[in-house]
Amino acid sequence: MGDVLPFKRKSVKPKASTTLCREGFHKWRVDKAKQFDVKQGKLVTVFVCERCGEKKITAQ
Repeated sequence: MGDVLPFKRKSVKPKASTTLCREGFHKWRVDKAKQFDVKQGKLVTVFVCERCGEKKITAQ
């Protein structure tokens, strides 16, 4: 019989962040660098996902 090799389990942490964002569960934070939109002349709130970097913009 051959030798039995011990296999390590794959880490769950790196995979969890990409699958959460892919399913729509982003980790939003407010980007305070840009708060005023010149074209619309309104205050805007820019949200950036901490994991994947996707942006979401809401006008007030």
